[in-house]
Amino acid sequence: MNPCPCGHLGDPRQRCQCTASQIQRYQARLSGPLLDRIDLQVEVPALPPEQLTAQTQGESSEAVRERVMAARERQMARGALNSQLSGKALEAACALNDEERAWLAGVLEKLKLSARAYHRVLRVALTLADLQGAPKPTQPHLIEAIGYRQLDRMLRGA
Repeated sequence: MNPCPCGHLGDPRQRCQCTASQIQRYQARLSGPLLDRIDLQVEVPALPPEQLTAQTQGESSEAVRERVMAARERQMARGALNSQLSGKALEAACALNDEERAWLAGVLEKLKLSARAYHRVLRVALTLADLQGAPKPTQPHLIEAIGYRQLDRMLRGA
């Protein structure tokens, strides 16, 4: 979605023409239950033309494909893709220790995340661990997964 009705909020090249109340009304159209169902909520800023046309060296598509296929194999070895795990199976696959569980509970409280959002965070963290070949998610995976909940933080004022 655009960040505001005109689409230029935060764009360094074009000035946003929206009032604060227009922006608030626009963003309030996304309800909490709808946001809970979106796993990855990230801002994708406009890139300057020179960055769009620059030839950058990144990870090859083949390398990414291999990592994704290996992660998928790990998930199937657990019995299901992460998106298909029940709540109990997801909790078991994540196997958070007491410190990770307490830390995550504090974050959930601070961000006012629902049980559904909690499970979405666990699924994303588990997928991140799978992509790295880790046996289970650790706090860095949880931090990254929560980092992908930008709309929750932005719209809920956290």
